[in-house]
Amino acid sequence: MLTLPNFLTLLRIVAIPAFLVFLAQGKYDVAFIILVCAGMTDVVDGTVARLTDTQSEFGASLDPVADKLLLLSSFIVLGVAGHLPRWVVVLVVMRDVIIVAGYVLIFVVDQEWVKIEPSVLGKAATFVQLFTIGFALMELARPDLPLLWFNYSMQVLTALTAAGSGVQYVYRGLLWHQRHGSFQEPAS
Repeated sequence: MLTLPNFLTLLRIVAIPAFLVFLAQGKYDVAFIILVCAGMTDVVDGTVARLTDTQSEFGASLDPVADKLLLLSSFIVLGVAGHLPRWVVVLVVMRDVIIVAGYVLIFVVDQEWVKIEPSVLGKAATFVQLFTIGFALMELARPDLPLLWFNYSMQVLTALTAAGSGVQYVYRGLLWHQRHGSFQEPAS
């Protein structure tokens, strides 16, 4: 179970507290470096798993958890500090809360765990969120760089992809429940 890809994913999770400490202390350059390293391990763990045929259910479940922990904690800390618009932070956090709540609700109602396959839009949302955090940190670490309008554009793109993928996941969950759910509409 502790394959190299899973180790890299666990390493990413372990790096999150250090990342948040540097972020909270205003050491944005160090936080940026940790974020880049975490992003690289995300790419490397998946590639190594495919190339070495060491993909596992554990790794497939742990990888998105690591991504979400890193991204959500980053958005919350940067939002509370006033470095990201709070409406973007609320949208990103609520999207994930709604997805997790829907997942749990389906389990409670249907007594069955649903395997959530990431959609292309969902992957794009994660990618855009990572870059939004990265460029926000870059602007904080290097205020001399002209990134204001670019960062604003990334924040709007983050909001659009978060909202779009959130709606898509809710729709997919409702379709799954309609096909497999134990509470079907009564026949007329």
